[in-house]
Amino acid sequence: MEFRQLKNKTTNPQKNLEVFTCPENIIKIAFVSNELTSLCPITGQPDFNQVEIEYAPKEHCLETKSLKLYLWHFRDKGMFAEMLAAAIAQDIYTAVQPQYCQVVIRQQTRGGITTEVVARC
Repeated sequence: MEFRQLKNKTTNPQKNLEVFTCPENIIKIAFVSNELTSLCPITGQPDFNQVEIEYAPKEHCLETKSLKLYLWHFRDKGMFAEMLAAAIAQDIYTAVQPQYCQVVIRQQTRGGITTEVVARC
């Protein structure tokens, strides 16, 4: 298996998610990042989000550098939190083909309202 992003000094956001063969006996993998940003599709103002990704692998695992670069690509995208959670869950599900994938987006408080969205594939 060849990792294009892991072995290169990639300094730009990427949409490509890379995977590797899952070792035996792995039943759950979880990632948490508070570095997910996007733009409000109405105002263009930045939204700051925490993302929690959990999945139960079958044959493949998600390579973390490609995940970091993938999350980075949302920085300039105008998306509601609901769209963001659904897109991330679907892209990870497509790349990894896990038993399930769940994504939780917690958007920092805006206008006195905190938003939490859960998407599952």
